[in-house]
Amino acid sequence: MVINPAQTIVGLVGTGVMGKSMAGHFIQAGYEVQIYNRTKSKAQDLLDQGAHWQDSPGLLAQQCDVIITMVGFPNDVEEIYLGENGILANTKPGSYVIDMTTSSPMLAKQIYEKAFARQVYSLDAPVSGGDIGAKEAKLSIMVGGSREAFDAMLPLFEKIGTNIVYQGEAGAGQHTKMCNQIAIASNMMGVVEALVYAKKSGLDPSTVLKSIESGAAGSWSLSNLAPRIIAGNFAPGFYVKHFIKDMKIALQSAEEMKVELPGLSLAKSLYEQLAASGEEDSGTQALFKIINK
Repeated sequence: MVINPAQTIVGLVGTGVMGKSMAGHFIQAGYEVQIYNRTKSKAQDLLDQGAHWQDSPGLLAQQCDVIITMVGFPNDVEEIYLGENGILANTKPGSYVIDMTTSSPMLAKQIYEKAFARQVYSLDAPVSGGDIGAKEAKLSIMVGGSREAFDAMLPLFEKIGTNIVYQGEAGAGQHTKMCNQIAIASNMMGVVEALVYAKKSGLDPSTVLKSIESGAAGSWSLSNLAPRIIAGNFAPGFYVKHFIKDMKIALQSAEEMKVELPGLSLAKSLYEQLAASGEEDSGTQALFKIINK
């Protein structure tokens, strides 16, 4: 398939924090974009930009050459792909389906196999970079599936990301995202603890940040989320509830491989405390509220 605005209709299921920006980039690039979201009102901005609404993922799949999904949880992915009226039951042979949700590697393999049986190309392509990366089209995209399908979809990936890496067979993208989330989990604990320590010792956290973010302690979370914490901004770039979901997937996969991840286990327990306190819809930087007591 030749990917270009004149020949390719792109469908996007899920127009939340991430999906909204991604769909917007495709529209700006000249693609015809079909969208579906559980709450239609949340997609109004995209409709105003020229996107076309479909009433279900299945109806969207019938209209599109490439279907991209960015939803919340693995059970959502399973439902919209494998349900009786879902994407795979309605996708045309020769089409491409790309799940960019952070989901289960095993589910990614299952979708790949069922898609292959229907002569449909499937990629698992979770992303990193949060709301900022999505808005600026600078996402990191980690991709599993066939190399042929990856090469064909690269022009679309380049509209929303800058670090696009083919990782291997189906499920490899999701496994790579688990590595990403494992690294972030312990790093977020370090970022929060550093800010709490700075505050308790009488330092100005903003001034401390100037010294440490460009050195060995530097990280995306330190540069992008620490300023939000200092400003008291706990709005979600990435939801606490979704991060907990990711950590559960990673720990389950690790258990299957007989790998112990003590840092991830601790981070998950802290984030579950945070969610239980009513912060599940806050951003991951709200972990500060648990540590700063």
